[in-house]
Amino acid sequence: MQQSVFDHMQQMGHEQLVFCHDPHSGLNAIIAIHDTTLGPALGGTRLWNYNSHEDAIVDALRLSRGMTYKAAISDLNLGGGKAVIIGDAATIKSEALWRRYGKFVNSLNGKYITAEDVNTSARDMEYISLETEFVTGVPEYMGGSGDPSPFTAYGVFMGMKAAAKKAFGSDDLSGKKVTVQGVGHVGQYLVGHLIEEGAKVTITDINAARVKETVEKFHGVEVIDGKDLFDREMDIYAPCALGATVNTQAINSMKCPVIAGAANNQLADENIHGPMLIEKGIIYVPDFLINAGGLINVAAELDGYNRERVMGNVEKIYGRTQEILALSDKEKIHTQAAAMRIAEKRLRDIANVKARL
Repeated sequence: MQQSVFDHMQQMGHEQLVFCHDPHSGLNAIIAIHDTTLGPALGGTRLWNYNSHEDAIVDALRLSRGMTYKAAISDLNLGGGKAVIIGDAATIKSEALWRRYGKFVNSLNGKYITAEDVNTSARDMEYISLETEFVTGVPEYMGGSGDPSPFTAYGVFMGMKAAAKKAFGSDDLSGKKVTVQGVGHVGQYLVGHLIEEGAKVTITDINAARVKETVEKFHGVEVIDGKDLFDREMDIYAPCALGATVNTQAINSMKCPVIAGAANNQLADENIHGPMLIEKGIIYVPDFLINAGGLINVAAELDGYNRERVMGNVEKIYGRTQEILALSDKEKIHTQAAAMRIAEKRLRDIANVKARL
């Protein structure tokens, strides 16, 4: 890490970074709290076998910042936070680990509320809930909303349709060539929506079991090697795995009018790659907008869960996407900058409200 942790925090505007360690359970976790202007920081816990502690820190910082913007642009009264646990999901999970982690979450007294993310499940949230009330996404039999993936995928589908309307003149995805990179829970649900609408779906994933499961579940899905991803013509690229796949090399090779997917931090560098996409004429739906469905869903647990209301709020991603695309055109700025402008205005406005008597 070339910069110090405090340099990173100052640069991205973070309030707090918490390190959690328990040798008995093998827990090594980092909780990043970015901004609590709008309310307590809500964000999932990601379990990943990072190459280094530095990589884990940077990921937590970037993801928590994205959660602030995600909540702000979705009109939620929540701040941005995220946690990462370092380890191999296949071997490290245990009741003890999750409960010990729950104690760390509880020690923050509600400033951070956790939920599911990559390699974590509703069952894991159930263990965490034994030690803290500051957890969402618990199983439905406990009164929670369960797996947020269907809502994330539906929001991506809505944002994709809005982008398609601008790119192709219609939001009908029938016959459109869509490549979904990553067919985990969210990716698979997205594939289902696309197949139902009649899109021609191609998938790629480093996990062969997920690919096999998806092909067996959805007839007509084509599989490609990830190395050949950007050598192919496609109408829509949907990154649904880890971030930074929209980078200089990829953009130079891309043959698609639209990027709309569920992954976080899709742009390797928003200041470089946002403008590059404009120059190449590619419509990009900002990640923190399009993948907000899961957050909208778990946030509803805090006020009394109502699935119908959640679906209505997730559908609003369509209109907000249109609003951002219009602002991008009007101001001659890339779509990530347009989305951030809308989110930052809300943060400033509410901070001003709270500062006044």
